[in-house]
Amino acid sequence: MFENLTDRLSKTLKTISGKGRLTEDNIKATLREVRMALLEADVALPVVRDFIKAVKKRAVGREVTKTLNPGQAFLKIVQTELESAMGEVNESLNLAMQPPAILLMAGLQGAGKTTTVAKLARLLKNKEKKSVLVVSADIYRPAAIKQLETLAGEVDVEFFPSDITQKPIDIANAAIDHAKKKFIDVVIVDTAGRLHVDGAMMDELIDLHAAINPIETLFVVDAMTGQDAANTAKAFNEALPLTGIILTKADGDARGGAALSIRHITGKPIKFIGMGEKVDALEAFHPDRIASRILGMGDMLTLIEDLEQKVDKKKAEKLVKKLKKGKGFDLEDFRDQLVQMKDMGGMAGMMDKLPGMGQVSDTMKEQVNDKATNQMEAIINSMTKKERSKPEIIKGGRKRRIATGSGTQIQDVNKLLKQFTQMQKMMKKMSGKGGMRKMMSGMQGMLGGAGGMGAMGGAVPPGLGGFRKR
Repeated sequence: MFENLTDRLSKTLKTISGKGRLTEDNIKATLREVRMALLEADVALPVVRDFIKAVKKRAVGREVTKTLNPGQAFLKIVQTELESAMGEVNESLNLAMQPPAILLMAGLQGAGKTTTVAKLARLLKNKEKKSVLVVSADIYRPAAIKQLETLAGEVDVEFFPSDITQKPIDIANAAIDHAKKKFIDVVIVDTAGRLHVDGAMMDELIDLHAAINPIETLFVVDAMTGQDAANTAKAFNEALPLTGIILTKADGDARGGAALSIRHITGKPIKFIGMGEKVDALEAFHPDRIASRILGMGDMLTLIEDLEQKVDKKKAEKLVKKLKKGKGFDLEDFRDQLVQMKDMGGMAGMMDKLPGMGQVSDTMKEQVNDKATNQMEAIINSMTKKERSKPEIIKGGRKRRIATGSGTQIQDVNKLLKQFTQMQKMMKKMSGKGGMRKMMSGMQGMLGGAGGMGAMGGAVPPGLGGFRKR
């Protein structure tokens, strides 16, 4: 997420060092580079102008404290202003009303609105413990109604049926009446998307909004459209009283222009951010955490939350017990770790949240991509149960068969076995006294070592103790 901006800012902010004081002269070139980095990230010009002005005002003349060098002081200022541009704190949904709380979803076609309805329903059900009903008022695209029905089944929330012969207002009112009778907490109303903003679409939305009076009106927008996302949100906000924005496809956005422009241009908060296609890939938008990611400082709080929510605790406990009994870590266990990592957004998603990833070389990052993780899983799947439990028996003939079965080369099988051996050693350390501390220091060594994370295939064991909110 926002890789281009992160790389550019990381390099730029390294230039200020060794000064006893931040002055207009010694920050001039750095500010120019920051401005260019933001413009290249497709951040709207008024936002860039105000951002640079605010950073300059705070930085010039600031004495460097004993604990911060000028580079660190300037970085802190940039971080604070990034947070300010994006809204400073997360603004949660307002559900404080007599149930059902009605949420109206609006947006352009292709922004991922219907999928986001299901993601939001799942989040409210699992995290907020709310009963949720979803309904589609999109009478122009029959497939949208069917899609929402399928997704509702997948996330296990109630779906209210509708069809293209009905009027959107009638559909929404019938769903709300049903929710009242069933004492359902939240109703999410999906609306029709268009390829562009047009008068007829806005009139229909305005009428629907007036009829159902939702407590939240959320605009769903594609992050990859950059500052255009902010301009589209502004157009919707002028027609509808938006209460917040949901930014989708942020995992594929290397720039970050939308995230940094929307709040400034619309005055509305980004409440959630979509980080993938899976139904669990929706996060609350925390400006401080996103600013930290943009500056390459990671986002450990979100990573810890991911671990707590998505790790299969039963499997993790079973593995810990197995290790304590001295039975050892085998390839079945290794595969389970790979699968759990995929469930958490893949290795790329995890790396995005780890501090110091800006200093990891591109070559090293490539070694731990999700394609490599999928390949490792395919290799293990091509093994027999005996081979997975006793990897030492995998020799010449077996390696050839495994490579053929997984569509890989023998050297790929060798590489996996080497990575597994390193992981096995790490797990052995963990099963002893002070295990997690030893394992974490071993991981840090591997991150800084010649092989980097690629040496272990990125197989950080999720969920195995140590990760708890303090």
